[in-house]
Amino acid sequence: MSRLSNRRIAACCLLVAIVCSKSSVTTSAQEAKPVVVARVTESEVRAGQRFVGTVNPRRTSTVGSAVDGRVQSFLVNQGDAVSEGQVLAQLRTETLEIEKAAAAAELQLAQQRLAELENGSRPEDIAEAEANVRSAEARLTNAESKLHRMETLATRGASSTTDLQDAQEQAKAAKFTLQATEALYKRIKDGPRVEAIAQARAEVELQTQRLNLINDRIEKFTIISPFDGYVSAEFTEIGAWISRGDAIAEVIQMDEVEVQAPVPAEAVVNLRKGDVLRVEFPDLPNELFTGTIDRIVPIATSRARTFPVIIHLQNKIIDGAPMLLAGMMARVDFPAGERQRLPLIPKDALVLNGTDRAVFVVDSGVARKVAVDLGVAVEDRIQVRGAIKIDDVVVVVGNERLVPNSSVKVIDEIE
Repeated sequence: MSRLSNRRIAACCLLVAIVCSKSSVTTSAQEAKPVVVARVTESEVRAGQRFVGTVNPRRTSTVGSAVDGRVQSFLVNQGDAVSEGQVLAQLRTETLEIEKAAAAAELQLAQQRLAELENGSRPEDIAEAEANVRSAEARLTNAESKLHRMETLATRGASSTTDLQDAQEQAKAAKFTLQATEALYKRIKDGPRVEAIAQARAEVELQTQRLNLINDRIEKFTIISPFDGYVSAEFTEIGAWISRGDAIAEVIQMDEVEVQAPVPAEAVVNLRKGDVLRVEFPDLPNELFTGTIDRIVPIATSRARTFPVIIHLQNKIIDGAPMLLAGMMARVDFPAGERQRLPLIPKDALVLNGTDRAVFVVDSGVARKVAVDLGVAVEDRIQVRGAIKIDDVVVVVGNERLVPNSSVKVIDEIE
């Protein structure tokens, strides 16, 4: 915020405080009214040339559907104010919700499998495997002891060949059993392989992405507003079948608007992006706007040989409704022609009443009303013509309460 704006706000606050302090006292018509003033300055600017333009929304979006589906609810009406992300329409998603529940269950199963592998073997499983190894070792010791006895008896001729072969087979089987139980014990003790854990993690990621894909599809069944604005058109209704790409509603942004005016080449050459222009609207005779040139289209229309100039304006929202409406006619004063020195006054000094434009000039404590014609805008000041000259003192705060020849008391002067 500029220093001028800060001082103006402070002056307004001071003025309100003074008025409030006097509210309980009965005053006469001649009592001086507190006002804030500014001096008339002068600058060399080009004379203004007026062109007619049209108000357009700052942004217009035809919101469509990204999927096929049936409209379950349509939640807005033409003219409604909507905010960014607000739901405009909802398509039916019952089948997708079932798929989502199934995918969520599969993801949970994969996560549990991964957790089981990452946690490794349980202590009781390791203890059981170790006990099996000890049991296998005991059986092998017993089998080898029996084989040794049979071999001793066989050398003495006290045992048959069959008994010796049985003892040899039992010892061999006990040895293999011990090897198997030792291998199982080592595998349980070491835990799952790295590759198995990696596969389980990949399965979890796969199921996660499947669930994300379903959620993304479900989100596309909800049609939302892309920005703050107003619904300017409806294209569907509850129960209608919507195909991918079909329009649902049109949303326009109106807190900021654009005025597009066709300007001939002799005036366009004097314009630059960022120039401040005065804009008036026949439908709003008591309002005065200033805007900045947003862009100049560098190609002329084929018939009129004019160049579209787009002016950006801040709209006024009153009780939720925009003051400037799309399609309104605007009159824009562009700087054109020869340069001349003319008085400049703050925009707040203007008193608008229908087509009348006036200011209150303070002279010896009296505010006299002076009719003026308006020229081009120069930053936060307006070029004027009338019975007004440089260094005159004009009222910028408190002028809406004045009548011609009111007694005033200057409480502050804004530079």
